[in-house]
Amino acid sequence: MSEQIYLDHAATTPVRPEVVEAMLPFFGSRYGNPSSIYGLGRDAREAIDWARDTVARVLHCRPAEIVFTSCGTESDNLAIKGVAFALRDRGNHIITTQIEHHAVLHACEWLERYFGFEVTYLPVDSTGLVDLQALERALTDHTILVSVMLANNEVGTIQPIRAIADLLRRRGIYLHTDAVQAGGTLELDVNRLGVDLLSLSGHKFYAPKGVGVLYVRQGTPLLPIQQGGGQERGRRAGTENVPYIVGLARALELAAEELPSTTQRLRGLRDRLIAGVLERVPGARLTGHPTERLPNSASFVFEGVEGEALLLSLDQHNICASTGSACTSGSLEASHVLKAMGLPVSLAQGSLRLTLGRDNDADQIERTLEVLPGAIERLRAVTPVR
Repeated sequence: MSEQIYLDHAATTPVRPEVVEAMLPFFGSRYGNPSSIYGLGRDAREAIDWARDTVARVLHCRPAEIVFTSCGTESDNLAIKGVAFALRDRGNHIITTQIEHHAVLHACEWLERYFGFEVTYLPVDSTGLVDLQALERALTDHTILVSVMLANNEVGTIQPIRAIADLLRRRGIYLHTDAVQAGGTLELDVNRLGVDLLSLSGHKFYAPKGVGVLYVRQGTPLLPIQQGGGQERGRRAGTENVPYIVGLARALELAAEELPSTTQRLRGLRDRLIAGVLERVPGARLTGHPTERLPNSASFVFEGVEGEALLLSLDQHNICASTGSACTSGSLEASHVLKAMGLPVSLAQGSLRLTLGRDNDADQIERTLEVLPGAIERLRAVTPVR
C-alpha cells in the first residue's frame, strides 16, 4: 500500500501534537470544575480565561465577546436563533444564501416552520458569489439578521463580507458569518470583517472535534437557546469542556502565528493541483471562484463520472478526498451548492473536493495527478452514456 495522501482537510484535521500536549493536564491533575471556588476549580477557570484571551487576540475582539460551544453547528444555531428570538418584537425577516452549510440552512428553515419567521435565500452566481445588489433589494423594514458564510465549505469561494457589513451597518441590521471553513486559512479580524457574530469549529484547524467558538459583538442581542447554569456569561449553559477549550485556543494561536507562511505554501500546492487536473483530465471543470477562494481548496466536476465512485477509486490508491460537505457524505442528492451555482444535476453528481493541509507536499500533489486521470478514464469507460 502506498503512502496515505490526505486531501480532505475541509472535513476535519488531525489534532496537532502541540495541542494534545496543552490539553493533557486537564484530563489528569488539573481536572477541576471551573465553577468550583477551591484551588483545583480556580486552576480550571484560569485555563479557560487564558483560552478566551488567546482566541480574542486572534479575532481582535474583547475576551467577553467570546462564547465557547460544542461545535460549529451549535455556534451557528446559537447565533441565528439567539438573535432571531431576541429581536422577534422588532422584526421577523432573516436573509441568508442558498449555499450555506446545513447548520445555517436548517436553523433558518426551523425558524420558518415553527415560529413564523420569513427567510430569504439569496442566489449566487456561477462562481458561488453573492450579488450585493440582490442582497440590498431583499432588505425590508422587518429584516433583523443576515447570515452569509465567509468561505464556502464545498467550493472554497470567499464572500465579500466587509462590503455586506457596510451595507447593513447603516441600517442597523446584524450580520453573522459562518467562518468555520476559514479557520486557520484566513485572517479572522472581526473588526476588519465588520461582523456582529462569527462561528468557528476547532476540528477545522487541528484542534479536537467537539469544541467551537461563537464571537458575539458587545451590544448584540442574543437569547440563549439552552438553559441551565450561568456559564459563558449566561449565554451558553453547561459545564465547560476545559481540555478541549484549551486545545482550541492553542490550535488557533498556532494557526495565526503560521498563517502567512502556511497560506503561501498551500496556495502554491493548490494552484499546481488545479492546473494539473485541468490539463490532464478532459472535461474537467473548476468549481468556485477562480481567485477569491480559500488557499487550500480545489474543487472540480467531471463529465461522465459519479463522485462517490471516484472517491472509492481514489481510496484504492490510499488518497482521501470528498465530493463536498462531510455532513452530507453518502447522500445520493447532488450538492445544493453546485445546483445553486447553476450546474446541471448530472454534472454536479461528478464532483470532487480536494483540500490541503499542513502535511501535504509537492510529491503528494504529483502522485495525485498521476492517479486521478486514470481513475476518471476507467470510470468513464464503464459508465453508460446518458
